Amino acid sequence: MSAVAQLDVTEEEDGIRLDRWFKRRFPSLTHGRLEKLLRTGQVRVDGVKAKASARLAAGQIVRVPPLGEALEPAPKLEKPVSEADAEMIRACVIYKDKSVIVLNKPSGLAVQGGTKTERHLDGMLDALMFEAKERPRLVHRLDRDTSGVIVLARNVRAATALARAFQQKDAQKIYWALVVGVPSPRQGTINLALTKQGGPRAERVFAAEKGDEDAKYAVTHYSVVTTVAQKFAWVAFMPMTGRTHQIRAHAAAMGTPIVGDGKYGGVDAHPGGEIPRQLHLHARSLDIAHPDGGKRLFVEAELPPHMKRTWELLAFEERDAKHAFDGLEP
Repeated sequence: MSAVAQLDVTEEEDGIRLDRWFKRRFPSLTHGRLEKLLRTGQVRVDGVKAKASARLAAGQIVRVPPLGEALEPAPKLEKPVSEADAEMIRACVIYKDKSVIVLNKPSGLAVQGGTKTERHLDGMLDALMFEAKERPRLVHRLDRDTSGVIVLARNVRAATALARAFQQKDAQKIYWALVVGVPSPRQGTINLALTKQGGPRAERVFAAEKGDEDAKYAVTHYSVVTTVAQKFAWVAFMPMTGRTHQIRAHAAAMGTPIVGDGKYGGVDAHPGGEIPRQLHLHARSLDIAHPDGGKRLFVEAELPPHMKRTWELLAFEERDAKHAFDGLEP
């Protein structure tokens, strides 16, 4: 940008910090240079000097000084979404309003890309713009092989509000799983710190040892819904923290690994027979403060096909989980 510009703050940008507004608009602008522009008053909001932490409001005018041609907004180079993927991901939408979109994510679909992961939800978000002017944003994650509820923010304001709700634990997530064996007691809380370890299985977490400075506090409530003799149990999990692989590691720590979870349960996690080998872990529901305020967002996601087959095979009834956490002591 080679001349002074007066740029409007859009409704979608309402509530965003000034430094993050610049990061979105001009990703090549360094934080150090922005701070200098702010100190010298070259950047102003509605004609007034501002700090990097200032929250912007829709309709405000940001004065942007000449930044040089090198700081022009970079063109998007993202791979276009295929028609097949666009159709597939739109079919996953289970709720939509002006601020949020909720998906029932399929098992096997990664949320974000990485080494050897070219097909992922983040790369399909352009297909979920609908009538909006910008692509929705991820505000939380699910493992690749975990299915179920994942919420997307349709603008910056909603993303900020949803992220705050997750951080302040104003969100209740319920997961359903089939585990090998039966937890004892049948209802309780797992309070077990977790830590990552290096090596070829770096994405695996372990129970932390006392004094481990890298350990992350992790708490999960659980409740057995029903059992098949002492061989299997349908368990509802309510994670109170959001650590990597938390439910999977906690289930294995109880001696009842999730069916299909060879990473944490080894061969014991694959009972064979007619039960599919896929991971039997599903984000069933989410109850969270709606970013527009004044109400809560509650959504439930149907079981994925492989878990539906298992539930039918074991004659489980979904209504049996309705009061799973009644009587749980905090």
